Formats: sequence, C-alpha cells, structure tokens
Amino acid sequence: MSVIFSRAPLRISLGGGGTDLPSYYSEHGGFLVAAAIDKYVYMLTHNVFQRRFRMKYSQLEEVDCVSEIRHPILRESLMRHWNGAPLEIASVADVPAGTGMGSSGAYTVCLLKNLTLARHTSIAPGELAEAACEIEMDVLGEPVGKQDPYVAAHGGICRYTFQLDGHVAVEPLELDPRVLRGLRDQLLLFYTGEARTASRILADQNQRSKAGDPAMTANLDRIKELGHRVCELLEACDLEGYAELMHEHWQHKRSRSPGMTDERIDHLYEITRSNGAIGGKLVGAGGGGFLLVYSRRPEDTRRAMAAEMAAELPFDFEFGGAYASEYA
Repeated sequence: MSVIFSRAPLRISLGGGGTDLPSYYSEHGGFLVAAAIDKYVYMLTHNVFQRRFRMKYSQLEEVDCVSEIRHPILRESLMRHWNGAPLEIASVADVPAGTGMGSSGAYTVCLLKNLTLARHTSIAPGELAEAACEIEMDVLGEPVGKQDPYVAAHGGICRYTFQLDGHVAVEPLELDPRVLRGLRDQLLLFYTGEARTASRILADQNQRSKAGDPAMTANLDRIKELGHRVCELLEACDLEGYAELMHEHWQHKRSRSPGMTDERIDHLYEITRSNGAIGGKLVGAGGGGFLLVYSRRPEDTRRAMAAEMAAELPFDFEFGGAYASEYA
C-alpha cells in the first residue's frame, strides 16, 4: 500500500428520522426513509516511511501508539481494525461537522472502508455499517442511531427498517424518473448558519425513550407512521403530498426535545413558506445545521433565503455508497 483514497456520502432524512435509536427501536421497531447525497467525507491514508501515527483532521496529532490518539473514532477504529505499520491519515469534508447530515457516521464508515482496503480485504455495505455502529454506539457510547452509517455505506434512496433485535433491513426505493427529477429540482438545502453537537438533543430523546416517557413514545410513533407515508407518497408520484407531509413532520419533530429549534430557524422556515416552499424540516437531530424545503417556486425561495444570508447547498443524490481505491 502507498496511498488509499476513500469517501463516504452524507445524507438527508426524508421521513421517520429519530426512530433509529436503540432506545426506541428495541421496544417498538423503527422505520425511516433517507437519501445519500453527493457531499462527502474524504480520507487519504499513507503508510510509506511512516515512523509514527500522524492524524490530520481539524487538529494534528503525532503519536507512537494507537492508544495515545485523542480523536475517539480514529483511536477505537485503529485499535480494532488495524494491526500494521504506522499510518498517516488525513480527512476533510464538504460540510462542517455538526450540521445534521450524518458526518460523524460517514466519517467512521469512510475510515473503516479505507482500513479494509489497506488490509487487502473487502467488506459488504451492511457489515461496514454495523462495524461503524459498533464503534460509535457500543464502544464510545454515543447516543446516536444507526441511520447515518447505513446511509453512508449503502448510498441511494432507501427505506430502513430497524428491528427489535437490532437487525436493519435496507430496501432501495424504485422511484419514477419524474419523482427523482422533481426531488432534484425542488428540494433545496439552506445552511442556517449554526453548527451544533447533536449529543445533547439525542441524549434527551434517548433518556426519555429508555424511561418509557409516553409523550416521547407517542411522538416517535407518529414520526414512524409519517416515514411509512413518505414512502407511499413518493412511490405514488405525489410530490406535493410529500411536501405537505414534510410540514407535519417538522411540527412533530420540533416538539420532541428542548433546543430542537430557535428564533432564527423558525424565522427562516417561515421565510421559505412565504416564498414558494410547501414544507420542510431541519435535517439531523435539530438545533441548527441545514434546512431542507420543497418549493413550488425554487427561484423565489432561493432569492428570499439569499436576502437572509442563508447560503444554499446545491446537491444531487448519490447511489454508490462508500468507496475506496488504492494508488501505488
């Protein structure tokens, strides 16, 4: 091995997000629809003439032993999936961390995909996703769900069913070309200007779900129902029906936990609704990041959001999932 390049896609949730946490699906089963997009976490790994482990991300680390690495995902992944010479690992991403598009899960999948090729082996998408879930959820104890690693590993627009025993069934949606075209043209992503850590919001949901909080359970039950309805509407080519459902989805989601939204986010959402958007929601756990809306008049929505200094992130869907290649 000389240099290995890998990338893993970020994602947008189309319906049902939040039901992929074990605290919920282990009792009730979870279901959601999500799409991988052509925005990525990228990674380069290099092992020629390396005497120490050198990790380059938002910080720089050089250590003699893997156990000394401060970055938790890098440390725990290398301890479990690498037993070779020192490596230099550098990573970048298309969007900032903490913006709700699954960057942590994509980062873990990207790293494990890279290390798999570095070991001259292969791995199936489901196995890759589970290995990433093990690192984040079991080893590091993060209050996250399974959605992000699964979308990053598989790519595409899929329905994900989270069974009581933790098994995840992945089914690609077979959408009419008119639906894909409509989603490409009329789904818009805008940056709210606020990055955040999802841990606090997810921890609140996790704790309340574990405690059997009736309000949280009822909220997530309804979110799961909306996820199933999203599938039905998209497969029936009813994009405006889907857009209206997005609005209902957001009303349920925003009431789930404290800090889900704020005055700036609510203001931006109302601006989009006054300028062509039928419905929308924050992607990810909430609290900041990117606002996803479906608009009848995309150009009007774009102009209104530009006036609010809310930058658009143009995107397309990504159907390949995690990828790695070696360069001698």
